[in-house]
Amino acid sequence: MKEKDFGGKNIYIVGGSSGIGLASARVFAKHGANVIIFARGEKRLESALEEIERSGISKVQRFLYMTVDVSEMEDVSVKMTTAVREFGVPHVLINSAGMAYPNYFEEIPREKFDEMLGINLYGTRNTISCLLPHMKRGKSGHIVNISSMAGFIGVFGYTAYSASKFAVIGFSESLRSELKPHNIKVSVLCPPDTDTPQLHEENRTKPPETKAIAGNAGIMSADDVAGALIKGMEKGKFMIIPGLEGKLIYLAKRLFPSLVNYVMDREVAKVAGSAKKA
Repeated sequence: MKEKDFGGKNIYIVGGSSGIGLASARVFAKHGANVIIFARGEKRLESALEEIERSGISKVQRFLYMTVDVSEMEDVSVKMTTAVREFGVPHVLINSAGMAYPNYFEEIPREKFDEMLGINLYGTRNTISCLLPHMKRGKSGHIVNISSMAGFIGVFGYTAYSASKFAVIGFSESLRSELKPHNIKVSVLCPPDTDTPQLHEENRTKPPETKAIAGNAGIMSADDVAGALIKGMEKGKFMIIPGLEGKLIYLAKRLFPSLVNYVMDREVAKVAGSAKKA
């Protein structure tokens, strides 16, 4: 799907009130698409919708928001059914809702572990399960699930988060194969650390070892990640990895996994050594 093809198309963005989801919504609006965003907080949704509306290029474009808790299947079912009825069948579905709580494994409560799986993995599953029958009847569409670089590299401090994001990639690979005969594309976006409200929240509990490792991949803006997302969709890519550093790390992990582990272990050892000196 090229940029010009987004005009008049219905774009569903789950987790569209901030971060990558909101940045992507603005880009789609600039290309003439109809955009509906979903998230839990109504105030953020209201503010986000105003931004998206300002990015629109035509008076015939439609913009809407709905509150939803993606981890609650009943809520998702009700809201997605309403959205299809009022907004139309999605041509593009972006699953951007997510959360992270980095910490040492022993410091991550079972409830937080469950919450990450509930939002990052089951939330993705829930929205797709509700919308897929409609997309199949249309015999076209594109689903993009947001994973992370921590979805193909197990990172210190991200035991729960990596578990959920690895699962998103595996889920997306299987789904891609199933939906190809129905002319529905599936992609997975794996951004590095991105300057979003979620990242600032993560830094509150992120161990120093995690910060040291994450620093090697750099930080991207949400706008740059959204731009990479659109380009990846246009090229029909399955794995969309924004930034040169991210692409190099992905290749290194596939071709030289021991080297990647060595580099990460070295960073962890440096932090431990600094702590001892202190």
